[in-house]
Amino acid sequence: MRDWHIDAFGQIEAGADSDDFELPPEDYRLYRFLTELEDLLRENPDDASLVRQIAPMVRRLLTSSYWLQGSYSEPDPKKGWSVDMLYDEPEFPLTVQMVAWQPGTVSPIHNHAAWGIVAFVNGSEKNILWRESESGDIESVGEQTFEAGDIVTFVPETIHHIEAIGDDTVVSFNVYGKTDYQNRYQFDQKTGSKKLF
Repeated sequence: MRDWHIDAFGQIEAGADSDDFELPPEDYRLYRFLTELEDLLRENPDDASLVRQIAPMVRRLLTSSYWLQGSYSEPDPKKGWSVDMLYDEPEFPLTVQMVAWQPGTVSPIHNHAAWGIVAFVNGSEKNILWRESESGDIESVGEQTFEAGDIVTFVPETIHHIEAIGDDTVVSFNVYGKTDYQNRYQFDQKTGSKKLF
């Protein structure tokens, strides 16, 4: 159980180990998390710095507000996933969700065109990481399996696809910045093409 960061080229870096994390001395509620996050956004750090600062706030929130860990819907059997919106305010660059993936579900290769933090609450998820070459093709650059307790941060350019592995539903608490929909893509490994996602 630790923090991980994925950069724009699909390189993964191990961060803080959760063994070093101290329990908060008082309750840390969702409203306080959102307020502190808004203050941090006003400081306007670059995406890589921002997500690294948010990760310990997310760990503190999930440790203190246990109700969040059970605030999800079972995955839709046809789609293989579900999303429960916890916070999404018009004209504000922030989305907070609980996401659940049915075991065996595989996503398309995609980027998010937004910075993001994914905190795993249950299950195991394999991330296959990609990067776009100068010719526009995509190439796999590695993979990493994340478990409950891990927190993963990434920048808008990060390209990946995920697979829910094992027998348990994969549940995560996700925080995303403002999405640039003109640069959010789904990639086709065989043809090298990409389309807006």
